[in-house]
Amino acid sequence: MRTKTRWSIAAIAVALLVGATVPATADPELDNLDDFDVKSRPAPAEISVPPGKADHRTFPSTRNMHALGHSSHPASFEVPPAEREISSDIAFWGDLAIQGNYNGFRVIDISSPAKPKLLSHPECNGDQGDVVVWENIVVRSWNSPAPEGRLCMGEPVPVGFEGLHVFDIADPENPELLTAVEFSQVGAAERGTADGCGSHTVTLVADPDNNRLVVYSNNSSGDNRPVCDAMDIIEVPIDDPAAAGHIGYVPLVGGSLGSNNGCHDAGAILGEVNMLTCASGHAANVFSIGEPGGGTLENPLWLFNIEEEDPESGVKVGAPGAGRWHSATFSFDGEAILLGWEPGGGGQARCTADDPDINKSLFAYSAADGAKLGQWVLERPQGHDENCTIHNYNMVPLRSGNDVVASGHYQAGSRVVDFTGIQEGVQPESIAWADPPSLGPGPFCTVMWDGEPTPTDGCRLGGAWSTYWYNGFLYESDITRGLNIYRVSDRATAGAIKLSHLNPQTQEFTIH
Repeated sequence: MRTKTRWSIAAIAVALLVGATVPATADPELDNLDDFDVKSRPAPAEISVPPGKADHRTFPSTRNMHALGHSSHPASFEVPPAEREISSDIAFWGDLAIQGNYNGFRVIDISSPAKPKLLSHPECNGDQGDVVVWENIVVRSWNSPAPEGRLCMGEPVPVGFEGLHVFDIADPENPELLTAVEFSQVGAAERGTADGCGSHTVTLVADPDNNRLVVYSNNSSGDNRPVCDAMDIIEVPIDDPAAAGHIGYVPLVGGSLGSNNGCHDAGAILGEVNMLTCASGHAANVFSIGEPGGGTLENPLWLFNIEEEDPESGVKVGAPGAGRWHSATFSFDGEAILLGWEPGGGGQARCTADDPDINKSLFAYSAADGAKLGQWVLERPQGHDENCTIHNYNMVPLRSGNDVVASGHYQAGSRVVDFTGIQEGVQPESIAWADPPSLGPGPFCTVMWDGEPTPTDGCRLGGAWSTYWYNGFLYESDITRGLNIYRVSDRATAGAIKLSHLNPQTQEFTIH
């Protein structure tokens, strides 16, 4: 086991920032590892299953990856857009998991991870459905202009609407729609353009001293919508969330390829660091949102950009038609930034043995100046009939200060990867994984990375949209299946801080 002995845990800064105490106690299930069959870096336990028929208990996996509960939510991309139920991102409050989908979100009781219980599914049929939660407030993304006839909890959604909806889940079995914040008009007025931008993902920073939540809405614009090269900022009053409104936007800084094609996702770290990284196009923008670097929550201060290119294959992150940066997180001391990207837009097979390493890597950079520290390459090649990228992930909050990441990779499933020592040149290594079988042929995965046709009959889209560590368990949002829950029994993940809540894109404290 690798350790970072130079770190010790400081006081949990979230207690000062958000007025809530996060108990600095390890998950009790992980305190006594002798109770488990702990095998560091185990050999895979392969299981043969029919394509597309397995539940997560039958996925090929390492022996330290233990499948627990499942909350079913069947879905497919191969239906009309208005009928899609695709599971997307997750947020957590106490014993509740809020799992977004293309038709609203599901509120799931996870007090027993072996037996999750669906409490409600408020319907809101606009695509993406990224979610954040604070106490009884849920904010949900609406990505694309609304066609005629769309509804949100029974309320008509105006044609062309793009933006956010705000909900009250004080009664988790009966959520209420409070308001909508439309960017297609307000954002456009701010920019002086004909239209605004949708909300692809959201990142939440609580500011209770000012009775508000600050929500960064990240869009996924194409070259035909350069106006969307920005993050929209929304303010949600904590004691009156129905009064939520658009308060501004942060222009992105282009890189070597010019305009930066939208902020797809943003990861923030608070505590003693106060930084935000926008996974944008080909040039990830790194901002300071407070002391010591300057800037504020409403006016982030741009620091530098991060770009990446593979000198052997010539593949560049964010090049036209190649994909874009996707998701960002920090080491808990704020010294390193981790970035993934989405070659092929998530609809292609980009983790095959034929793909260059850059297509199937999670990268680490210095948070001081953007210098590259290293990268982890997905070690288990996927088939040409499996859509795959490094998608959504978070850092495990370990009292040791070690850097361990939980990550979802579409049809490559879920991984736990140890990045400890990356600043000193130590190579990252996989700790555990669960990798589902192919969903079989379909209309996607048609082109290889070099432009040649895929040597299969395509693929169906599916797999792990997001995988996050939360209080001793991995929660995997499976696009076509629903919510899968795992426990990892490995010393590398022992000693995690128990959290009262988690919005995975926001690290509310630092660890030194």
